[in-house]
Amino acid sequence: MVFSSRLFGAIALVSLAVAGCAPTAARSPDAAVAAGDRAGLVPLEIRTARGVQRYQVEIAATPEEQARGLMYRTSLPDHGGMIFPMAPPRPASFWMKNTYIPLDMIFIRPDGSIARIAANTVPESLDAIDSGEPVSAVLEIAGGAAAAAGIAEGDKVRWTVAR
Repeated sequence: MVFSSRLFGAIALVSLAVAGCAPTAARSPDAAVAAGDRAGLVPLEIRTARGVQRYQVEIAATPEEQARGLMYRTSLPDHGGMIFPMAPPRPASFWMKNTYIPLDMIFIRPDGSIARIAANTVPESLDAIDSGEPVSAVLEIAGGAAAAAGIAEGDKVRWTVAR
């Protein structure tokens, strides 16, 4: 029997769709947050003119975690987010592919000061969002949260790395 490439492609897509629907034991990131799973979070503080803003954030430590970031999430908890450590410090560039919620991207210098804030990034945009200079970390929080908390360039960020 001879299959055309179009028919073969359709069969392959249907097979992948069915395989993707299979139940798994792992919970999605949204399900974990909804269930109150706060394990693996680290405290993070930002010293602002209004006082200290406190967050509990996930660490994207591995290349795989950094590549996925907050993709596929539909929400973030209040005072939650994700930190992307970068050692050694380097220029950083992010995009919003497969990211369904607007984010504030806070680019952090090696001394802990905020170099730049990219506010309310556009969900699913493929436009590059650059740090503008070498940074040692990038913090992602809910879009608009930085302005609401009075977070500004030059403010100091500090977090605890679990060991």
